[in-house]
Amino acid sequence: GALFLNLSRGHVVDVDAMAAALKSGRLGGAAVDVFPEEPRTNADPFDSPLIGLDKTILTPHIGGSTEEAQEAIAEFAAERLLGYLNRGDTTFCVNLPNVQLAEVTRAHRLLHIHRNQPGVLAELNRALSDAGLNILGQHLKTDERTGYVITDVDRDYDREALTALKQLPGTIRFRRLH
Repeated sequence: GALFLNLSRGHVVDVDAMAAALKSGRLGGAAVDVFPEEPRTNADPFDSPLIGLDKTILTPHIGGSTEEAQEAIAEFAAERLLGYLNRGDTTFCVNLPNVQLAEVTRAHRLLHIHRNQPGVLAELNRALSDAGLNILGQHLKTDERTGYVITDVDRDYDREALTALKQLPGTIRFRRLH
């Protein structure tokens, strides 16, 4: 019979039907690390109709629950946040296009999040030009709904320039990094 692996979610499998198929030989074996109901703590009992069946491997699904995993997750989240705050990175962001940039030196970095529609980049660049700002570098990334443009400019800017950039049509959020 076939071999069955479930490493995704416990509720996607009818465990009683799997146990019956294993006992009858229609299923040649199973390896499972997720279950419809799992113990909340080490002291809680674990019960499953799969326990003790031949050709069956049951292991705990602890991937994100170990101390090491929790530390790695915390470090990962902190690094992502610092990347956004310091450089404007959106690496692994679920609601913005993914961008990863180098640190900027001798420039001022501006971040513009906007609806992904024609003309926004042209309007942004026109507003920068009208403010007398020269673009030293620019990176645009879009997804179906959102555009994210990071612009490095050559000099400081005044309050009126920032106001004009924030009020561009299609703007969702504007942020000056430094």
